[in-house]
Amino acid sequence: MPRRSLLRAAFSSAAITPALMSAAEVEQAIGESNDGFHEQARDLPLVKDADVIVCGAGPAGIAAAITAARAGAKVRVFEWRGCLGGVWTAGLLGYLLDFNKPGFNQELLKRLDERDMRRGTSKHSICYEPEGMKLLLEEMFVEAGITFQLHTRVAAAYRAGRRLTTLVTESKAGRQAWQAPAFIDTTGDGDLGALAGCSFEYGEAEACPCQPMSLNALLVCKDAAALAPFIHQSDPSKSDGIAKEALLAAIKRTGHFPSYSKPTLWQVRDNLLLVMMNHQYGVPCFDAAKITEATVQARAELHKIVNGLRKLGGPWEGLQIAATAEQIGVRDGRRIQGRYVVNKEDLIAGARYEDAVVRPTFPVDIHALNHEANKTAAYHNGGVKVKPYDVPLRALLAKDVDGLMMAGRCISGDFISHASYRVTGNSVAMGEAAGVTSALAALSKRLPHQVAWRESEAKLKELRQHS
Repeated sequence: MPRRSLLRAAFSSAAITPALMSAAEVEQAIGESNDGFHEQARDLPLVKDADVIVCGAGPAGIAAAITAARAGAKVRVFEWRGCLGGVWTAGLLGYLLDFNKPGFNQELLKRLDERDMRRGTSKHSICYEPEGMKLLLEEMFVEAGITFQLHTRVAAAYRAGRRLTTLVTESKAGRQAWQAPAFIDTTGDGDLGALAGCSFEYGEAEACPCQPMSLNALLVCKDAAALAPFIHQSDPSKSDGIAKEALLAAIKRTGHFPSYSKPTLWQVRDNLLLVMMNHQYGVPCFDAAKITEATVQARAELHKIVNGLRKLGGPWEGLQIAATAEQIGVRDGRRIQGRYVVNKEDLIAGARYEDAVVRPTFPVDIHALNHEANKTAAYHNGGVKVKPYDVPLRALLAKDVDGLMMAGRCISGDFISHASYRVTGNSVAMGEAAGVTSALAALSKRLPHQVAWRESEAKLKELRQHS
């Protein structure tokens, strides 16, 4: 059976894995029907030790948690991976875009520079060391007094009327319940908002087509200097097109046309490289079986390409994969409905709003939606030329649920605008806004939507002066 068919057969149906139960509990749980299985209700341990709970410790969650803590709130963070940083670390993103924003973006760059963990001098686009980033973020969380728990996934959310009051997590510790005055969804895929009952949009239409996923990898080479013509310069003043075309030509020499036709190499340090050179198409962020299949296929393609390049010899001699990302990189997730929807017209007009939390400048970046489109254009701008535009605080406030804010990829926007603001420099700025607003709300017994942006902005400026 061909490998792709074999994988599709392996991952086409989901297996049901029961939680650990005693024999008596198993007997009591009998309640099967043709339509499903009824799980017995049970009491959960409940913790109320935080003012603000942040779900997801990716770029937006990192900024939200640290900012909320610095504003005086007791903060608890849940992250399902084994490290902080999300796509920066577990996803081996390795490249920061639209990062010339004030505040935490610049503080992080300063700390990376102090540890000699980034390449180049640009503040717009930065190549950094993912492993070093893990340690730096953990140290910053400890400094800020944040309580955080890894290997923990949000499993359910409950409301009293419109207000989100409780979330339930699943981990090796079992199911646990948590309450706080304010919650922030920085899961990237809008998991908390969806569980809380928020309406959302996904992909270009009601469902896929959605932007493809990519699995990045760290590579080790014998001599990075010999590969210089193939390595991205990490500097927006220099064209990277030549390097990408050279790398594509080399891959084609192996007899393979990559699923991402703009493959890119970065130099992390010395002979350690980072690569993005694959796409997995039409994979919904909430379908675990399809994500599993996509991850396995992407990893296989990475090995195929690297093995082929190594056989070319010359500058590719000795090339090998040091590590693939813990998690495949997701571009398209749920866009939770907010009190404002950032839209295509905002980008075209260069919209200005009094409650602006960030001004993105990154172009619309829509990656090919299928294999055929990739052969002619790996990405396009949807015919939209971006003027620097404002993302208002209202897009970070859930429309259907009180006490819930969003930051990062899952804020309220349409497909076109999302393809611009989704990069991590903007996610960080959104996280700061959500963090300070949620902290002020919790500490003053208000809801986040009752805090005026001018109050949050003043507090944020104060915090930045002391960071």
